[in-house]
Amino acid sequence: MFQSIYDTMIAGQRWLLILSGLKITLLIAFFAILIGTVLGCTFALMKVSSNKILRAIANVYTTVLRGIPLATQLMIFYFVVFAPLGWDRLLVAIISYGINSGAYCTEIFRAGIQGVDHGQTEAGRSLGLSKWQTLSKIVLPQAMKAVLPTYTSEFIVLIKETSVASFIAVTDLTKSGDMIRNATYNAWIPLLTCAIIYLILTLGLTKLFATFEGKMARSN
Repeated sequence: MFQSIYDTMIAGQRWLLILSGLKITLLIAFFAILIGTVLGCTFALMKVSSNKILRAIANVYTTVLRGIPLATQLMIFYFVVFAPLGWDRLLVAIISYGINSGAYCTEIFRAGIQGVDHGQTEAGRSLGLSKWQTLSKIVLPQAMKAVLPTYTSEFIVLIKETSVASFIAVTDLTKSGDMIRNATYNAWIPLLTCAIIYLILTLGLTKLFATFEGKMARSN
């Protein structure tokens, strides 16, 4: 078995391909969650707005993006939307994942905002704060703490979903394992290696976020 592992992963320094793929996976997930957070905050505020047009736009955005499989969205963005621009496939992947994540973040943040007791808003307005001041200083801080567990789960899910980036030939962790499989005709070692790395990432981040949430809870 050890000889098989050596021949598959060590010989020819194929483990460097795994590290390169891991770097791409983390890069996509990190920047996609940033884009998703910005979009999520924006569309969540539109959803709770009194303006019917803004609410309609936000509803269309979340309905469409959450209703179409991520792999299909990725190929639409790469082969249709951004094809005339000739953008790098990694950039397209980041933007695509970010837009998709934004739809889920929108619902997460909306639920958090609407979950804050309405009396908090009334109290803020009675103290002379404007609508925006009440939202930014009273409602949003409470909402962000409430949605933190769900938001961190979205980031963990996003890391695992980057595996479909190989559909547009992005050399992420899964694609790297597949390339090693094709080169060595050995499937179980590269695929098991990728699976273990994904598991370590998700378990590590789950533990890290749980510790952070615990500190936030004690700070209350």
